[in-house]
Amino acid sequence: MTSVLVIDDEAPIRLLCKVNLEAEGMDVLEAADGPTGLEQARESTPDVVLLDVMMPGLDGWRVAEELLDDERTAKIPIVFLTARAELRDRARGIDLGGVDYVTKPFNPIELASLVRDVLDRVARGERDELRREKISELRESMEPS
Repeated sequence: MTSVLVIDDEAPIRLLCKVNLEAEGMDVLEAADGPTGLEQARESTPDVVLLDVMMPGLDGWRVAEELLDDERTAKIPIVFLTARAELRDRARGIDLGGVDYVTKPFNPIELASLVRDVLDRVARGERDELRREKISELRESMEPS
């Protein structure tokens, strides 16, 4: 069973993720802050982490850096959940090592297919390719039309 760790300080967002991912047969773990999320990721090594960027204390950027620096969690794909839709924020998430990002508000029904797609591609060894695609999409959207 696919396990997903949702790290977000907003309980309604965690619930939305949990309900929709569990309906698709996934096991969902939750953390309400960065330190708890890091601890859970290290203990349970989920298949994927959905990570909020803007959290009090340890924000999503720092959590991602710590996950990627720890050999126990470095291989877990990170998908950023962010209310910050600015291109530079999305680019920062991919630059840090995230494989994708979802801007809030998001369609919770699409979450499971996004998680499956990320896991399929990572399993096929396409993690770097996935990140390159996201970066080129961002570049294209930054170019003046």
